[in-house]
Amino acid sequence: MTAGSWVPGPTVVRVPATSANLGPGFDAFGLALALHDLVEARVTGDGLAVDVRGEGEQTAAAGERHLVVAAMRAAFAAMGGQPPGLALRCVNAIPHGRGLGSSAAAVVSGILAARALVAGGADRLPDAEVLRLAVDLEGHPDNVAACLAGGLTVAWRPGADSPVGLLRLDVLDGLTTVACLAPTAMATHEARRALPEFVPHADAAANAARSALLLAALTRDPAVLFDATEDFLHQRYRAAAQPATADLLGRLRTAGVAAVVSGAGPSILALGLPGLRPGLEVVDSIARETGIAWLVTPLKVDRKGATVLPREQGVPPPDTARQGQSRSPAPGPGMRPAGGSTQGRAASPATHGPQPRECRGLLWC
Repeated sequence: MTAGSWVPGPTVVRVPATSANLGPGFDAFGLALALHDLVEARVTGDGLAVDVRGEGEQTAAAGERHLVVAAMRAAFAAMGGQPPGLALRCVNAIPHGRGLGSSAAAVVSGILAARALVAGGADRLPDAEVLRLAVDLEGHPDNVAACLAGGLTVAWRPGADSPVGLLRLDVLDGLTTVACLAPTAMATHEARRALPEFVPHADAAANAARSALLLAALTRDPAVLFDATEDFLHQRYRAAAQPATADLLGRLRTAGVAAVVSGAGPSILALGLPGLRPGLEVVDSIARETGIAWLVTPLKVDRKGATVLPREQGVPPPDTARQGQSRSPAPGPGMRPAGGSTQGRAASPATHGPQPRECRGLLWC
């Protein structure tokens, strides 16, 4: 692409956290949550500069392997070429390795930022291609779909070589969630290793019924929400690898709370609506009973999804006391705590633990 192909000035993208599966909707359902990462990107004369603050500050040093950067490179390539240089600033609130879609947020923000920096980018990379590219990079469509579209989403592949399908649904007014964020991270591929190759037919049938019931519960009839969040496909098999998660999940569901493992875990998401009993106010006290430092955080549903913000609305300047920063030359051609004694959230490992196959050797933002 020529010099005139680039949009002057920075672009700013805001992306929400997401919770996938929601119990029985394995690898298909996703819910966008009002916890956001912000990414500001601009084209420069040469090189690559990456600033990160908040979650994942350590990943700034990854350079071209940083997942936002890699997603931008993939999007630029799909649109016809790479810019002479890039400057990237991330302000991250989505916790890493906790089951809230941080890698999907990084991929989506990178693709949308790249598209916004190219003149006519929406024509070069239409929405359907954004979804396809994001799923290719992330490996699964559930978090990506919810991050892009907001609200409740169902994602599926019509065929082995077909593009991903995405259906967005408006959830009931008043739907609220409480996330119990685990004090330590766990990589998605570690949780997937615990899943069996086959499940009993009776479990598959029961899960299909619960999945259909869950859509009805979130969009029409909240009275069935507790029954609808019961899972038969994955949560029980992951219990041995996530004993603290399994313990808290069991306590919450015994108390009648519609709680699920968030994504692959290790965090938990509790869902509630006005009038349902027990209310979500019991989650904090139940989490405290475990003696583990769960960070209990109420989160609203994000109904907008990923958004390119007005150009004048930039990302706040990095806090020099808490930021990661990396600068490198241009690439070559083609290229609130509950329980326990721990205060606050445990620091994320620099690479978020062993990297899942879906990330293809890249670091999360």
